[in-house]
Amino acid sequence: MKNEIVARVSPDRIDMLTKLVEAYDNLGIVSTLDQTSGLVVIRVTADTWTEMLEILKNLPFPITIQDSPV
Repeated sequence: MKNEIVARVSPDRIDMLTKLVEAYDNLGIVSTLDQTSGLVVIRVTADTWTEMLEILKNLPFPITIQDSPV
């Protein structure tokens, strides 16, 4: 089951990413892994995985999806 999306954003965009994900009720929770490099993990469920990826691909700032643990 896929339950985490690991991504990298500009460190100054971590707060905005967190707020945007929180705005989509119950789709995911953002945790910062490394603030300096902008590495974050978005915890999702199997039911919200695809929808969250689509949201991340359409953010108003660049984000790089990393290989995610399954």
